[in-house]
Amino acid sequence: MIVYLNGLFLPAEQAHISVLDRGFIFGDGVYEVIPVYSRIAFRLSEHLKRLQHSLDGIKLPNPHSDAEWTQLVNELISHHDSADQYLYLHITRGVAERDHAFPDPPVAPTVFMLSKPLLPPANDLLKNGIACISATDNRWLRCDIKAISLLPNVLLRQMAVDAGCAETILFREDQWLTEGAASNIFVIKDGTLYAPPKDNLMLPGITYDIVLELAALHDLPHQVRRISKAEVLAADELILSSSTKEILAITRLDGLPVGNGKPGVVHGRLYDYYQNFKREVMRAL
Repeated sequence: MIVYLNGLFLPAEQAHISVLDRGFIFGDGVYEVIPVYSRIAFRLSEHLKRLQHSLDGIKLPNPHSDAEWTQLVNELISHHDSADQYLYLHITRGVAERDHAFPDPPVAPTVFMLSKPLLPPANDLLKNGIACISATDNRWLRCDIKAISLLPNVLLRQMAVDAGCAETILFREDQWLTEGAASNIFVIKDGTLYAPPKDNLMLPGITYDIVLELAALHDLPHQVRRISKAEVLAADELILSSSTKEILAITRLDGLPVGNGKPGVVHGRLYDYYQNFKREVMRAL
């Protein structure tokens, strides 16, 4: 595997960082995940805009212009054989003596990137859907920042793994839907798609945007508003989205069936819309 680290493309086993890197010591940094289809980074400008939002959120200057990022991304893609990939970008505040305050004067940030093959969801997940559990969203109040300090998300996701489930659906104050531990969540009731609003309590997902765009394009009734836990539990369908999982039906929640316990009609429509969009748009840029 060829990775990028601080100006060099090199084998992953040769890439090393200092033990004093603030990302290692404090989790002081941000990340971004970019899907690649047919060797083209999808919606790169939107991903770089979200990256800039995260950098601004932690007061870390962007180490590269959009043009420089584009060049680096394309070169990383070229080092790997897979036509479909997902890229992971990781930027920390750099190497400095251990002190909670920002280094003064500032130090050079650490910039790391890797690529992995992007595989579609397995057929059994598409056919049967996935099982999830619910939990109180006990994370910080800036979930719109894609911070590398993901321990709360890790613990919440592990709750799902320990329960034999695929994801944990999160509720702020145990009553308002925010998102999954590593995904966005949609609710369908009486043929209408509902999405929680993009605010500081959830990550503004690029696939989340696509789902809403597809709903609008195909005249699927949809609303963006706060969604109560009671509404989630009474949903006809629940849908999970992310760049790496695409669109999956949630068919069980906390051990109980969602709707009739099978992927629903609205999920089927959105999945077909998404696959057509991937074929006609994502692969045709």
